[in-house]
Amino acid sequence: MTLSRRAVLQTGAAAALGGLPFRSARSQAANTIKIALLCDFSGTYRDVTGPTELACIKQAVAEFNNRGINVEVLYGDNQNKPDVGSNLTRQWIDRDGVDVIIDGGASSVALAANDIIREKNKVFLNTSSATSDLTGSKCSPNTIHWTYDTYMLAKSTGGATVRAGGDSWYFITADYAFGHALERDTANFVKAAGGSVLGQTRTPFPGTTDFSSFLVQAMAARPKVIGLANAGSDTINCIKQAAEFGVTRRGVKLASLLMFMPDVHALGLQTAQGLLCTETFYWDMNDRTRAFSARVRPHIGQNALCMNHAGGYAAVLHYLKVVADMGVAAAKADGVATVNRMKAMPCDDDCFGAGSIRADGRKLHPAYLFEVKSPAESKGPFDYYKLLQTTPGDQAFRPMSEGGCAFVRS
Repeated sequence: MTLSRRAVLQTGAAAALGGLPFRSARSQAANTIKIALLCDFSGTYRDVTGPTELACIKQAVAEFNNRGINVEVLYGDNQNKPDVGSNLTRQWIDRDGVDVIIDGGASSVALAANDIIREKNKVFLNTSSATSDLTGSKCSPNTIHWTYDTYMLAKSTGGATVRAGGDSWYFITADYAFGHALERDTANFVKAAGGSVLGQTRTPFPGTTDFSSFLVQAMAARPKVIGLANAGSDTINCIKQAAEFGVTRRGVKLASLLMFMPDVHALGLQTAQGLLCTETFYWDMNDRTRAFSARVRPHIGQNALCMNHAGGYAAVLHYLKVVADMGVAAAKADGVATVNRMKAMPCDDDCFGAGSIRADGRKLHPAYLFEVKSPAESKGPFDYYKLLQTTPGDQAFRPMSEGGCAFVRS
């Protein structure tokens, strides 16, 4: 297991306490909120979470300036393995006194951590795991699902592609909880729109780098669309190898069901142009997103910002506002009470704008369907997306009545 390192941060007000009376270690601990980022720092999803999300969380802490509340940030590499993620989660809570876990990472890891966090009555702010089960059959009163989920991706990308004529699909699916959920939800929207699913191939996760045989299987089914139910480097490798095989030149469209800005950056516009993808954040969407990006850019170098990074910033900022509202002691004592207060307080930040959190823990904000620009259309660094369609937050995500969340009263 990879042990976590820790980065200790304090708000501006706390850092300016030099002239105040000395406080004991015990009083400092009682006034300290501990946040732990659980995600991939070394593998498939490193670029879409990892160090850049950590920088965005630090940005949220730095901007939170509230009368001497100390905020300590820990982070650890889950290696995309549920046992590693579970061990880190228990260690952080039982040994280190962590109050809130951020992200979760791969859906299989997040689902394992979700149960532990509920058992310990802490707070889970899931910002990059895709499975919609987190607000459905596996929902928890201790969890908020912030950024996106498989239902939203399927509705935004899958349904739109069928309406545009791509009515026969074949899926290449990462063989774990996230891939299964994304394939399931997209297939449901394809069929509901009048399309058909011709088959699917499951690829081992993690560890698959050669997708050529899977692409050959997909092409043999003669679909109009190959749906890539994967993410990170798996998506990048699929798209690169599909280009080498001339898949799109044969009239087959690639639908990347979960693609992030760092993936486009890695592919380059020459290869990625024309691809459709859905995100809930784009740095160049409006003045507020541009302002956030300008503030965090000095801390992330030339990494591309995506919705996962923005989700870490926004979720932590909203959580800290609630801590200030209810008091540190109360927030530390009861995770369910803290999550309930987060649901009751309106959300507003520079990444997602105004929004709200439903009773089942689903954070609501708009979803944006983008097309990747061609090299000629791009006017500068990270100018990669053009907006095709906006789905309002109250329509983008699965209706609460259809999720089957056990603790929500109908």
